[in-house]
Amino acid sequence: MSIAGLDDTGHKRGAVEQILGQVPAWLWFGAGLLLLFVIGGNRALQDADTYWQIVVGQWIIDHRALPTIDVYSFTRAGEPWISSSWLAQVLYAASYSAFGWAGPVILAGLGTAAASALLAQILSRRFAPTHAVIVAMAAAVLSAQHFVARPHLLALPVMVAWVSGLVNASDERRAPSFWLLPLIVLWTNLHGGFVLGFALVAPFALDAVWNANATQRISLALRWAAFGLCAVIASWITPYGWNSLLAARRILDLGNAMAQIPEWQPVDFSSIGPFEVCLLAALGLALWRGIVLSPPRILLVLGLLHMALSHNRNIEVFALLAPLVLAKPLSVRFGRSDVAHGSRGIPGSVAVLLATSLAIWAFTARHTFTPMVIQTPAAAVDVLKARKAERILHNAGFGGYLITRGIPVFFDGRGELYGDDFLVRTFDALALKDVGSFLGLLETYKIGATLLTPATPAAGLLDRLDGWQRIYADDVAVVHVRKAGTPR
Repeated sequence: MSIAGLDDTGHKRGAVEQILGQVPAWLWFGAGLLLLFVIGGNRALQDADTYWQIVVGQWIIDHRALPTIDVYSFTRAGEPWISSSWLAQVLYAASYSAFGWAGPVILAGLGTAAASALLAQILSRRFAPTHAVIVAMAAAVLSAQHFVARPHLLALPVMVAWVSGLVNASDERRAPSFWLLPLIVLWTNLHGGFVLGFALVAPFALDAVWNANATQRISLALRWAAFGLCAVIASWITPYGWNSLLAARRILDLGNAMAQIPEWQPVDFSSIGPFEVCLLAALGLALWRGIVLSPPRILLVLGLLHMALSHNRNIEVFALLAPLVLAKPLSVRFGRSDVAHGSRGIPGSVAVLLATSLAIWAFTARHTFTPMVIQTPAAAVDVLKARKAERILHNAGFGGYLITRGIPVFFDGRGELYGDDFLVRTFDALALKDVGSFLGLLETYKIGATLLTPATPAAGLLDRLDGWQRIYADDVAVVHVRKAGTPR
């Protein structure tokens, strides 16, 4: 009986191992990445913009309409403003309403894991699954600094799928399928980064035409041009029409203000980091193994690299898209000797997804997610509300939280609303690069109180300025108000 029992146990164990062994590596990787993201979920809530993204999404749900003017600031109240990420904001607001902060964390994790797993799945068609997962893992590590619960994470899998379609069409010397167009429509409604989607059509078209037979080049170029035109038109399929495209353009026009926003700053190589390590490794591999690319592909890679070096936020674009651009040339050079095209066990995949869901449920049921304290001056705002303070001047990082408290803000993360000149003047004034400019802000906008971080130079000046009084301070924020009887 014991021997039969052992045999039966061994048989069952073997069956389970066989089922799980049929689960593709990219699915294991995606499930593991999602779990890690949720476990470290507080890191996803370190950006102040998450606050106002949820507020805007809830406004859309409550009013069953989309905003067309600003209702959150006192410096731009009533001026035209549209929410080009409206769909992502609605999803974040709905998840927050249902599950608290765990909702946006899980939703952001799903976007991140889906993009990385999709990259691994696409690469596994040309490379060994292990190698594909390693590349996707490196891409996830490089992108980790921008893994915050904001609309761009929900657009990442759409971006990967779109570019994969363009790459396949270019590799096969044909025009992209028009079935790709719904992706650009979805991308347009999720995030303003959709402009990159049809900006990439031209270089991939050039690559396809460059490598096509001479007799096919004209007709192929025309088909790519038709697809590109349809992609632009498809980007107008939003509640705002082509205004979404114009809004995305205004973000890119911020100019000098970008240099003072961390995610728009260039890459800092003063100390070695993952990005530098990966770049050096890639350069070493190219020099060692003599990897050859066509001129259009070289321009594509260099263009993506330039974007990453120019702005920190574009590192994830380079990390996720460069492997797709290089996939075919590298597969030709290194071969596909151990690529597994075996069965994809549906029972095992379902089991992995269910186990991942249960693990996430168990963790979130016992863990409380909290946004970053440095972006949440709760006690200081309580003091301001008790004083019924109005027209508050504050750091940009406090804008999102103030919006959640129903307080009109001086400015916040919606840079396209405020414009380059306004942002630069404000940043410089708070840094006391021009004391006269700071004093001018106080009078021009009839400021009644300030909410600044302790390290802000302007906070120290207010301690010595006649007519102003410090009434509260902690490690997060310092509050000053005009003294009674002081004219504005």
